[in-house]
Amino acid sequence: MTQSIIINSPLEQFSITKLVSFEIGSFDFSLTNSSFFLILVSFSIIFLFRSLTDGSKIIPYRWQIIIESLYEFVLNSLIKDIIGQKGYKYFPLIFTLLLFLLGANLIGMIPYSFTATSHIIVTLTLSFAIFVGMNILGFYTHGLHFFSLLVPKGAPKALVPFLIVIETISYVSRVFSLAIRLFANMMAGHTLVKILAGFGWTMLTMGGIWYIVQLIPFLMVFAITGLEIGVAFLQAYVFTVLVCIYLNDVIHLH
Repeated sequence: MTQSIIINSPLEQFSITKLVSFEIGSFDFSLTNSSFFLILVSFSIIFLFRSLTDGSKIIPYRWQIIIESLYEFVLNSLIKDIIGQKGYKYFPLIFTLLLFLLGANLIGMIPYSFTATSHIIVTLTLSFAIFVGMNILGFYTHGLHFFSLLVPKGAPKALVPFLIVIETISYVSRVFSLAIRLFANMMAGHTLVKILAGFGWTMLTMGGIWYIVQLIPFLMVFAITGLEIGVAFLQAYVFTVLVCIYLNDVIHLH
């Protein structure tokens, strides 16, 4: 009975399993399903853009229009509007980040695949790496004046010590807010789809009137799957927008 419950658990889809074991002493470098799909996303993006942009023409064809539209969207709506001209040099980072998150979210929608962004360790590692990089950039650009980011402009001197504590907590919490927002949305959506699909399948196997009633959760699965695809786009966009906002703060301070 316990084994049956584990197999049918909606959380089973998030289990990390080893595909290729490789250990050196106490260090484990095994290839897991999570790392495999992260690698798959990276190579899929490279292959896709390589094949779609090969043989580009002055008069663009259909796929070239899509790629160029995405390029202009990131350049104008994210870089230019949020960061400004100083953000142009960071276009490769923002463009790659958006494509990587979008690819990881969408590949996770394929049945029997794995959603790497539904794990907090993946999203937290990504957001922490971005956070560290931004701090390095901030100190490299502004030196010790970078600490002025923790003091709101025009704040009374008597409140500065309290504001520094509050701003420091708020600044550090960016790491967790970025990671938790993405992971929680992807995990919750996939769990809901699995629960409704299992519920519909259970009623289908019962027969009788339940054979007709089971159409309701199945239709809901299709609707929620469409919603999940929209969430995949939205969460990749939100994550990238917030990174641009934080990068703007680091570059321009207050």
